[in-house]
Amino acid sequence: MTDTGLEELCIMAKTVKGRAAVQLIADATTRPGLFAFGELLDMPNIQALQGTEHAPYFELLRLFCHGTWADYKASVGLPPLDPQQTLKLKQLTIVSLSENAKILPYDVLITQLDVSNVRELEDLLINDCMYTGIVRGKLDQRQRCFEVHYAAGRDIRPGQLDSMLKVLNDWVKTSEELMQNVEQKVMWAGNMVEEHNERKKQIEAQIEETKKTIKPDPEFRDPSGDAEKFFFKAKETNADGC
Repeated sequence: MTDTGLEELCIMAKTVKGRAAVQLIADATTRPGLFAFGELLDMPNIQALQGTEHAPYFELLRLFCHGTWADYKASVGLPPLDPQQTLKLKQLTIVSLSENAKILPYDVLITQLDVSNVRELEDLLINDCMYTGIVRGKLDQRQRCFEVHYAAGRDIRPGQLDSMLKVLNDWVKTSEELMQNVEQKVMWAGNMVEEHNERKKQIEAQIEETKKTIKPDPEFRDPSGDAEKFFFKAKETNADGC
């Protein structure tokens, strides 16, 4: 996900404390195009807000890293959001929902985002999500759903890295097992081809040997006439010998 201005904010976070750090959080959560906040959250001066009177702003920034609009509504003691922050958190909510499902019913989105109607929802999806590149997909008005084709990733949650590594390790293990299975099938197929070719050679050799042992029958009449010619030739030979 784009980190527009994040490096600049992290540099500033090295020198700000207290209310100045709070203002930096406000700047980050309203800045257009910025949807990743994990590095800023990890800055020592931002971490230092915990346990102080400014702790709610630290929790707000953490919510923008990992949370959703529903999480904000369920939280107590967080600072109020201005319209830009509200929009950004709803954008991030759509990203989170898109990570977990490829078909998002309109009814679910309307509930999760607190929008009034389908028109407002579609405007949010088109103008504030797809045009900004944080999600890509297709609006299905007939089925009343959003079909997700792509969703940008959000900041990694604490403990999420371990689960991601486990998924990757499981995938590698499964891939190795599939590769071994494919190799075994290829080897089996190769052996079958060799056996088939060997059997074919044996049959052809047997046919040739059989041909050598077969003597023409002068009484046999072949439609091609070859046997008949052989028959008359044999008679002529016998007549001459008499």
